[in-house]
Amino acid sequence: MSDYVLSKQYFVDVIKDLIPWAEERKDYFTELDSAIGDGDHGMNLSIGFREVGKNIDEWQNKSVFQFYKKVGTALLDKVGGSAGPLYGSFFMKFGLPVKKKGETDGVTFDEFIACMDKAVAIIQKRGRSTSGEKTMNDTLMPALDALKAANAAGEAPKACMAKAVEAGKAGLESTRNMVATKGRAMRLGERAVGHLDPGAASTAEMLEIFYKNMPDA
Repeated sequence: MSDYVLSKQYFVDVIKDLIPWAEERKDYFTELDSAIGDGDHGMNLSIGFREVGKNIDEWQNKSVFQFYKKVGTALLDKVGGSAGPLYGSFFMKFGLPVKKKGETDGVTFDEFIACMDKAVAIIQKRGRSTSGEKTMNDTLMPALDALKAANAAGEAPKACMAKAVEAGKAGLESTRNMVATKGRAMRLGERAVGHLDPGAASTAEMLEIFYKNMPDA
């Protein structure tokens, strides 16, 4: 569907939804992280997106690239733990494929996939990790693969994103039975089995927000 374009407002609306989401889900992500990590994932996301909320009115008139770069920089600067560098990098790199677009330009679906590809790649690079290691990559990588496969098969854009969300949730659930080989959870060894990875959980919900804001056509 070459005529399908995600408006600039779509990308603003995703961030506007992530701001209250981080606050509302803070305790849940903290609970997950308390079981196998430092217990700060929920609070760190909350702190970061509160900072974004303070500035979004000023930033939202920028291009998609510049807007998401501002969001990512705020998360990187304000958030501790692994959430800051990883979420911050995700948004800072997300807009690189559309860097040359103007302040009001939308993004085609192929460009959106390229943006997701770039964002997921930086998560792998910054975390020095891949899928199967009980990290957010266990959500993001299968979601991206499903997104690309559905698009290649000619499915409608929102249906493609639905497949990505579904694959991301399955990836999240797979972390429950994994022994962590990256991050704080790796020190627990077998004791981490039975617990979901908090980063995989938060990124699964983030992808769903990208999906819910996506127009049908």
